[in-house]
Amino acid sequence: MERQPLLFIEGMLIAARVVDAEKCFIYLRDEYPVVRKILQIEIAKLENSGVVPVGFIDLRRGAGAYICGEESAMIESIEGKRGLPRHRPPFVAQNGIFGRPTLVHNVETLVWVARVMREGPEVLNSVERNGRKGLRSYSVSGRVKEPGVKLLPAGSTIIDLIEASGGMLDGHAFKAYQPGGPSSGLLPASINDVPLDFDTLQPLGTFIGSAAVVVLSDQDSIRDAASNMLRFFAAESCGQCTPCRVGCDKAVLLMQDDNWDGGLLTELTETMIDASICGLGQAAPNPILSVLKYFPDEV
Repeated sequence: MERQPLLFIEGMLIAARVVDAEKCFIYLRDEYPVVRKILQIEIAKLENSGVVPVGFIDLRRGAGAYICGEESAMIESIEGKRGLPRHRPPFVAQNGIFGRPTLVHNVETLVWVARVMREGPEVLNSVERNGRKGLRSYSVSGRVKEPGVKLLPAGSTIIDLIEASGGMLDGHAFKAYQPGGPSSGLLPASINDVPLDFDTLQPLGTFIGSAAVVVLSDQDSIRDAASNMLRFFAAESCGQCTPCRVGCDKAVLLMQDDNWDGGLLTELTETMIDASICGLGQAAPNPILSVLKYFPDEV
């Protein structure tokens, strides 16, 4: 655990050198004070040793809004403003933080940059499963015995993830799973042989996203799970655009009916996908669409 912050910062400095960046920003949700302390220690070491000038790495604390996972909303928050997604164009690579061209990466990418530079490309391309090369960090939760972050081959299936998590809880039978965060919706247990990687899930109407996998069992309600996801999006919507702000609330109400109005929900989701400003509103309907497609008998 102690090595990860060093690898992350190392990868960030490599990326900064490649694009000749004048300053680095680390955006950290304020719910993680222990991580903040570790990062502060590592940054101080780099400054004291002269590796980077004082202030070159700016550790910024965020209030924890889900929307700030969207890169332009995160930049708005770093600038001290409300975390609202920006209209595009211009893209952040052209006009990002404080109006300057900006390179944005997530932590996992930068850790792998550092590892590949240290250990060579073999650290990734020597691992292959189901025709996919590389490793991926999967965050597995739900009805498994040993939830947590699992470093597994990128070609791993949901069955591989469940096995790596100690199997299903006693008395629970595998029913469905969320393959990549709430935006990815739900897939049935019958679709269990697809590698959970970047471009393998699109034909199924979903995606790997954050690789936050939630395993559901026969003791879970698909209806309740989907409704919970939409309530989450309704709470986390920044409210900037009407399709997302009103659409999420309207969807939550429609999903409370004993029998879902599939036609009306589909029309609503199409409007949200086509007209929302950012990925939150565009992907929020996925739980609805996946339930209508794969679990129609439950709604």
